Amino acid sequence: METSIIKSQAYGKDRVRVVRVVRHPDSWQEIADYSVCVLLSGEAFESSYTKGDNKLVVATDSQKNIVYYLAKTLPADRVMVPEVFASEIAAFMVKKYSHVTTCHVKIITKPWERMQFENRGHPHSFCREGKETRWTEAFVTRKGDGLGVRMNSGLYDLEVLKTTNSSFTDFWRDELTTLPEMADRVLSTKVLCQWTFVSDDLETLQKAPFNRIFASAKRNTLDVFANDPRAWVHASVQSALYVMADRTLNDFAEVDDVYYALPNIHYFPFDLSKLGLKNLQADATVYMPIADPSGYITATISRPPKGKI
Repeated sequence: METSIIKSQAYGKDRVRVVRVVRHPDSWQEIADYSVCVLLSGEAFESSYTKGDNKLVVATDSQKNIVYYLAKTLPADRVMVPEVFASEIAAFMVKKYSHVTTCHVKIITKPWERMQFENRGHPHSFCREGKETRWTEAFVTRKGDGLGVRMNSGLYDLEVLKTTNSSFTDFWRDELTTLPEMADRVLSTKVLCQWTFVSDDLETLQKAPFNRIFASAKRNTLDVFANDPRAWVHASVQSALYVMADRTLNDFAEVDDVYYALPNIHYFPFDLSKLGLKNLQADATVYMPIADPSGYITATISRPPKGKI
């Protein structure tokens, strides 16, 4: 027979990823991206530890559902400020469950900065500014009396998101297809972009405007993602990738080809229908980010051979 006592206890749900989008009538949109931890404590839960009695245990899955429920039903200004949202969740738990003594809620905010174009904020496109990494590598090979040079330069971990103007429709369907068509969706990716230089003249290549090429490739990536209507009309990450790369190739003759890898980081509307709420398709405002699995779209884009343009 065990004789030890419960000195302290708490249990709950951690890493509840919830995204709230606020859509204003003038097309201006806001986003809050959180990772929420909810912990309940109280003497009533001691028997679940000492006797295996779960009668008073509020399932951690229910706690997760409450986070999404409140993200949907609270006024937007109560959700968009993490301090207010955390206290609203904690107060709800304590008020609803009389055997809960304390509810501890911790929220980690995942920051998104609004994209800027011509010193104006974009209405619905965001990025994690300054988080990307610039990199380069050079291969120099002896070629007879000279040197052959190949350079790869690029950026990775440029994370972008837009809350509207992306769709995925008219794709192949068969008996194994379960994904519904999406006329509008949240689109997010973490960009890896690489551009390649090939030359037999090292001295000339070293004079290439590398800093301008980097800045332009990043700008082209953001601008096409946020603004190019073809990326919306074509309705796929693939079409956006192609336009991004084509711009950089047209801007700089020194660049031989451009490679992109764009994981499709999914933000799915959380189904609240079992709680009596509409949050799918046109009613979606609360989303659950899904890290794995993700779509993964890659391509290398180059100029056509001379004479085949």
